[in-house]
Amino acid sequence: MADSALKSPPSAPPPGDRDEELVQRRTFRDYFIILRERIWIALPLALLISIGYGYYQMQAPPMYYASATMQFEKPDTVVTTVGVVDQAVRSDLDLNTYLQILNSQKLKSKVMESFSPDEKKILARAGLKHTPPGGTPPGPSLGGVSFSSLHNSFLVGVNVSHEDPEAAALVANAYVNVFMKYLIENAGGRNDAALGYLNEQADRLRKESEAADAKLQQYMKEKNLLSLESSQNMVGDALKSSFGHLQDARLGLLRLEDQVRQVEDFKAKGKNLFEISFIANAPGVSSLKGQLDGLLQQQARLTERYLEKHPTMIDLANNLEITQDQLDKATSLAIAALYTQRDEARQAVKTYEAEYAKAEKQSFLLNDLGVEFGSLKRESDVKKSNYMSILNRLNETRTTTAIDKLPLHPLDAANIPGSPGSPNKGAITRTCVGLGVLIFIGVAVGLSFIDDRIKSAWDVESFIGANLLGIVPDLASLKDDEKYNLLLNDSQTPGAEAFLSVYSSIKIHSKLDFPKSILITSTIPGEGKTLISCNVAGSFARHGKKTLLIDGDLRRPMLHRHFKQQNSAGLLSWFENGAPLEGDLANHPSLGIIKISENLSLLCSGGRSKSPTELLESPVFGQLLERLKREYDLVIVDSPPLGAVTDSLLIAERIDEVVYVCRFNRAYRKHIRLYMRALRNGKNEVLGIVLNGLSPRRIEYYSNYRYYRSYKKYYGAQS
Repeated sequence: MADSALKSPPSAPPPGDRDEELVQRRTFRDYFIILRERIWIALPLALLISIGYGYYQMQAPPMYYASATMQFEKPDTVVTTVGVVDQAVRSDLDLNTYLQILNSQKLKSKVMESFSPDEKKILARAGLKHTPPGGTPPGPSLGGVSFSSLHNSFLVGVNVSHEDPEAAALVANAYVNVFMKYLIENAGGRNDAALGYLNEQADRLRKESEAADAKLQQYMKEKNLLSLESSQNMVGDALKSSFGHLQDARLGLLRLEDQVRQVEDFKAKGKNLFEISFIANAPGVSSLKGQLDGLLQQQARLTERYLEKHPTMIDLANNLEITQDQLDKATSLAIAALYTQRDEARQAVKTYEAEYAKAEKQSFLLNDLGVEFGSLKRESDVKKSNYMSILNRLNETRTTTAIDKLPLHPLDAANIPGSPGSPNKGAITRTCVGLGVLIFIGVAVGLSFIDDRIKSAWDVESFIGANLLGIVPDLASLKDDEKYNLLLNDSQTPGAEAFLSVYSSIKIHSKLDFPKSILITSTIPGEGKTLISCNVAGSFARHGKKTLLIDGDLRRPMLHRHFKQQNSAGLLSWFENGAPLEGDLANHPSLGIIKISENLSLLCSGGRSKSPTELLESPVFGQLLERLKREYDLVIVDSPPLGAVTDSLLIAERIDEVVYVCRFNRAYRKHIRLYMRALRNGKNEVLGIVLNGLSPRRIEYYSNYRYYRSYKKYYGAQS
């Protein structure tokens, strides 16, 4: 039939390539399912750890935080010399040096020594709370002290944590005061000797600089120079300009003289002047020449029609005479203009030559003055530079000598904190919530990787790489007489609709037309393969296909019980009786095929066997299946689990298609994938997997198949 010959959907890879193409990609919904399934394991563990962590943090003794801020100021001059101490912060290196001094044990000792007896009692007050009766009280404690510098600034903070709020502020302010005293003591008494020497040198260099500058100004006044460099630049610019103009004038003169010689040569040889391009293109000449040529052509044309005395010919001759006269005058004017331009070019060359000679003379004069001017200028600059250098050093020394101008001052003093800074209930709560969320997600996702049992449509389609033929709900609430005959009894339960869905999927994914055979197997016992076999066979029988259901589990046959039949005849009895293949097998007594309904028949096992491989490996078994396919449209074989015995693989060698049954949360995905690969390596067409045993609620969130709830809503009132 056409509908049974439909090919598998494009999403399912070919059997031979599935293992190579599988990539585990989970969607947000898959992770939501993982979290939802393991909520009762992950959530208590996350709550226990996060609450325990929060309780531990909350039990810490309350700490008070106080902070004082100092600011370093960077001076404008940066000059040092021997004996001059510069206390200014000029780089991050200096700032880090001061931070190390603040952290030193020496400064810590000075801070402790700076406290009065009453202040030391305040520092020891917090320790008395933890002293047991009769014990020795601890001494004064500075608490936790740290120093921080704001990035890209000269601000330093002194941060103190202490169990006593007054002690925290006391220690922070003490560090600022002691550090300032340390800087003053380190700078004092070292700059006085340098100050006197720098004053003497500054006065001497000032006089020398003034004398050198006066000498330079007098020389510039005598030579009428603004400055040698500016004068040289001006003369150089004039020299370049004159030379450029002179070259242009000479080139123009050469061009004009060449044109004059050409005109005179043409006149001497009687050549046509209009062959010279600048004469032919002169203003008025070209247009008159065109008119003359036009009149001559007109005269030549009319000569054939009129005599010489004809009025038209007379007028034309007059026009030719007038035009020729005008053309001669225009040519003479063009030649005259050429001679005039040549004379003007000669005069321009003489003028530019005079200008260039004058500029060249001035340049030679300034070069002679440059040696003496440069010597005076260098002497003046050196003496001025020496004076400014010593003056800067003197100002720097005066700045560092003044104690009240020390480049450090307190910015903000520490205040007594009104409430403890730790434990911070808000921060601890946020940390606990974040920790709990991370543990909850981590445990749930981690367990999903440890727990390898099959649970969802993702496991079937993405991990195993098989088609999901359908999801069958848990039918434990139904009696055995009902659930194995749902389709035969025309039941209206959601389970019956699930099997109809499996029936449709098998037809869609099957590539073979009827008659054919289908093997239904599973990984381990108890996954519901017999339930699936009975109802799938009932589905095809219900839709008019003549179906034979064979109990292939020869070690533990169950089909005869579910249909309340005897197991005296069947496969084993047929094989023991010589395996006859002649005649009407549907009515053969040794096979004992039982008609269950109009289109459904049952072939029992005919007993039990501990070693049925003799039958299953025999060629007559395959011949039997081929003969039965002539009698029936569809042969369905209910086989043993693949993980228990190898019988299913032996049966699969003689079967056209395979349907694999997996029960929710029962078999491991790696085992299923292994057996699926074995079936495909045996060249079997595995149609897909039927996921069995899900509760209605799990069906809703373990897959995208929502038919169960929809069916219940739609048909619930009628049923």
